[in-house]
Order: sequence, then structure tokens, then C-alpha cells
Amino acid sequence: KGKKGKKKKKKKKKGKGGGGGAGPSREPEDEAALVAAEEAELAAALEESARLEEGRRAAEAQGSSSAAEAPAPREEEPPADFICPITTEVMSDPVMAADGHSYERSAIERWLATKSTSPMTGEALEHSILTPNHALRGRIREWQEAHR
Repeated sequence: KGKKGKKKKKKKKKGKGGGGGAGPSREPEDEAALVAAEEAELAAALEESARLEEGRRAAEAQGSSSAAEAPAPREEEPPADFICPITTEVMSDPVMAADGHSYERSAIERWLATKSTSPMTGEALEHSILTPNHALRGRIREWQEAHR
């Protein structure tokens, strides 16, 4: 951030006499920087989530029985659509967001408290209404009962 500030100061020094136009032209840059930072944060979080999931699956495939990663060595991997993309855990209260993806309610509510974008695509959400995904919840519960 310090480097960006220095660049702006240099621009101001070079643009003497044109100070009246500098203010308005800077605001979109600041907004664009905020959007870019948010997108970078999202991309990093999704990459980290994918990396952790990959590592967890690789460890299970090799027969690793670490208590933190695989509570039961014979435990079958849940279907991918049962996993919240934010928490990377099996959902207990799945809800559908405006992007058409399902998330754990508490996780997407925390996300939407500070952002108005899709955690999956990074694009703006048309609304913040969360719809319970009863069909998915039922399938998750059936799977959990069958794999206890």
C-alpha cells in the first residue's frame, strides 16, 4: 500500500496546475483497487480451500489416519455437493444464494455481512436472500445416517 501512496504523490507533483481534475479521477482508481483487493482475497481463499481439500483427500487415499483429518479410517468421502465451498465441511443447514450455489447458512451469512459478491464466482449477487435448500439437507441427512 505504501508504494501506491508514493506513486500517487508523484502523480500529484507531476500534475501541478491540473489539481482540480485529480480528485474525481482518483476515486474510481481507489474503488477499482478495493474491488481488485477483494477479488484477490476471494481467489486466495478459494485456492487455499481447494489446496486443503486436495491434501485431505490425498491423505485419506494414502491411508493416513490422523485424528484431525480422518476421524474413522473406513469413513467414506461425502459427495462434493454436500460440502460448503466456504467451510469445506459437510453442511448441516444448506441455503442457496443468488448465484445458485449452496452454502452453510452461518458461513454465507458471515460472508454477506461484509461482501455483496459470490464466494464461488466473485461476481456481484443480485440480492442477499438465502433460500433453504431442503432437498440437499434431506440428501445430506440420509447420507449421514447411512455412514454412521
